[in-house]
Amino acid sequence: MRAQASGRRRTAAAAVAMTVALVMPGCGGNGSKGSGDTSEVEVFSWWTGPGEADGLAAMKADFEKKNPGTKFTNAAIAGGSGTQAQAVLASRLQNRKPPDSFQGHAGAELLDYIKAGQIEPLDSFYDENRLRAAYPGQLLQQITYQGKIYSVPVNIHRSNMLWYDPGILKDAGVSAPPRSIAEFIAALKAVKDKTGKVPLSLGAQWTADHLLENVLLGDLGTDAYNALWKPGADWGSPAVGKALADFAEIMRYTTLEAASTDWQGAAKAVVDGKAAFNIMGDWAYGYFTGSAPNGLGKKAGTDFAYAPSPGTDGTYMWLSDSFTLPKGAPHRGGALAWLKEASSKEGQDLFNPRKGSIPARKDADKTLYKGYLEYALNEWNRPGVKLAGSFWHGVNAGKRQHTDIDTAVGLFLQNKDVGKLQAALAGAAKNSGP
Repeated sequence: MRAQASGRRRTAAAAVAMTVALVMPGCGGNGSKGSGDTSEVEVFSWWTGPGEADGLAAMKADFEKKNPGTKFTNAAIAGGSGTQAQAVLASRLQNRKPPDSFQGHAGAELLDYIKAGQIEPLDSFYDENRLRAAYPGQLLQQITYQGKIYSVPVNIHRSNMLWYDPGILKDAGVSAPPRSIAEFIAALKAVKDKTGKVPLSLGAQWTADHLLENVLLGDLGTDAYNALWKPGADWGSPAVGKALADFAEIMRYTTLEAASTDWQGAAKAVVDGKAAFNIMGDWAYGYFTGSAPNGLGKKAGTDFAYAPSPGTDGTYMWLSDSFTLPKGAPHRGGALAWLKEASSKEGQDLFNPRKGSIPARKDADKTLYKGYLEYALNEWNRPGVKLAGSFWHGVNAGKRQHTDIDTAVGLFLQNKDVGKLQAALAGAAKNSGP
């Protein structure tokens, strides 16, 4: 997920909540029976960067060891979070030349493929490999569409993370990271009044969309936030209006020049001591701590610290890379063998420490995950943790709604009119449709 902003904007485009029941032709199949050709498997992804490419190579080696008669073809295409890869994939699928398996964000992002009859459900595969017990029940519930599961999650990223400079907070008289939206606004004001530093760093417009989902979750709570992505959701409610007013207030403490800055620049402002706070997904941790030239070589606890974004402690706003079984896969047996690798404990433990994410499975080898990853893994598996899908990163907003939200936020950044923003968001939900 450590991606270019443009890539994240495009690849995060998704579809309506996965629990919506729609009647669609061509969505049958069982994803397991009739295994087919196992001579080869072409795996299509956008994992070409540092860390992710290393993780894919490790899974590939394990796959080849377990499947010595199957040739592995790595069809990865470079481009931030799949910008180029998804364009190539769309062309291949339209021309009925699918790869054997392709990467996609688990959740609503896959609905376009489902509606087009381009991927198979994997329920039999899950049953035969006992995966329903291996993955958290809440996760399976959130990626189930019309009673069926269409992908195999490989990892989990967390969207609701607050990154901050402890020194600036100390100078501002802020004793701890804010735990509520109200505390956050107070802390932003203190930073501005007492330090002269940037209270909250933002990047390109999509980072404002990312901030919006965090403010909505922080103010509304998990259940009410999740309800926003269901049919008939009330985006015109006073509670949503209050959250949007808080969003507007928070935006007052961001930098005006940030619109031309990518997420990396906004995050870097924190570890450089120029900004107090940044709200970004946990791919920022890999950027902070990674080695040069792609990482900053910073240390948690010294150069930066982290906490759940304000008001969201106990909730994991998630997104996930996953793999699918395309209809008409040339080497269907090879594809199923790859999905078995991607869903396995061994495969996920080989991939994720290198990628800088945590496994989607519940039975990971915890000794492999250090620093923030240890914290994230414990949080993901914490009893009673609640899950909320990231609308901006592919989980629970329809493609049309996703675009309409981004348009509404863009207009708000110009006119600062909360009423118009709420009306536009309500219209986006009403017009999203299947």
